[in-house]
Amino acid sequence: MKIYANREEILSPLLLVGGVIEKRQTMPILTNILLQIQQGRMTITATDMELELRIAVAVESEGESEFTLPGRKFADICRALPDGARIEIEISGEKATLRSGKSRFSLGILPARDYPSIEPTGASQRFSLPRERLRELLERTQFAMAQQDVRYYLNGLLLEIEQGMVRAVATDGHRLALSQASCEVETEGSIQMLIPRKGVLELTKMLGDPALESVEVEAGSNHIRLYMGSSIFTSKLIDGKYPDYQRVLPRNSEKKVLVDRELLKQALSRTAILSNEKYRGINFFFKSGSLQMQAHNPEQEEAEEEIEIDYEGEELSIGFNVGYMLDVLGAIKGERVQMALGNANTSCLLHEEGSDASRYVIMPMRL
Repeated sequence: MKIYANREEILSPLLLVGGVIEKRQTMPILTNILLQIQQGRMTITATDMELELRIAVAVESEGESEFTLPGRKFADICRALPDGARIEIEISGEKATLRSGKSRFSLGILPARDYPSIEPTGASQRFSLPRERLRELLERTQFAMAQQDVRYYLNGLLLEIEQGMVRAVATDGHRLALSQASCEVETEGSIQMLIPRKGVLELTKMLGDPALESVEVEAGSNHIRLYMGSSIFTSKLIDGKYPDYQRVLPRNSEKKVLVDRELLKQALSRTAILSNEKYRGINFFFKSGSLQMQAHNPEQEEAEEEIEIDYEGEELSIGFNVGYMLDVLGAIKGERVQMALGNANTSCLLHEEGSDASRYVIMPMRL
């Protein structure tokens, strides 16, 4: 059995599915990818038992076959070959031989029948979403997801779909990111899907393909599956109740501040250099027409910045994690940012001037 393919046509899919493969696996076959050759197409599949990604590419073959190869090694070999290289894969017994020009590589294979597959269960709904809109929602919120929190339901992103509206929400308990967009979507009632952190990150990569206009979404009781051209992405969902994020959004923040986003971002980046490396706290002093930022660290070093702002309220001193603030300023795209504040013990609400489609909440710090 021989398969022929062009390096450029299979390298990109191999790198995408490679993101699903965990470096350390207790099951050896999960370090492999499944290759299924049928009618001039090769379907490449990778899974970690929680995520599954399938991508189909065109190849030349002498028949039909399925087998598994070490995923990262196969991708590294293809990446190391010169541009425009022609690759031949020959399967014989328990070995796969890869040839390109005068290069030859021999890889061990494992039986395709042993390769696991995610089989979704439960009733599902299917609908279509604009690819670019979904990608933007994920990019504007995913940074606020928790990492390995004992509250497992925070280690992911809530995707909420209702008639005419799609919303993404992420929080780690110290900050919250919410972004929503209107779109023509028809569903039977409201749908909430809690997608694991790794699934969100890999899905965002997949949604970067500008050739895709829309994606077909299948929502089940325990999974989400997206059909994107020649690719199928499947993720199990986190089984848990997400916090009521509406209660976190400040309602009566009387102090309103308008500030140039890039000016604030640069000032914070400089001040952060001398902040405490562990807590990363910065003092914000708001007064009429100006914002002063101060950082201190255990080495008794200090940094201070002052910028002009649109603010006419009472003086206010409040501490924030500078990393959280910079993440928000990186997600907001407008020229000016609006901040809504209460007092030194209440959270800060940020959004782009003139639009609250994307809103961000940061809890204060005691410094």
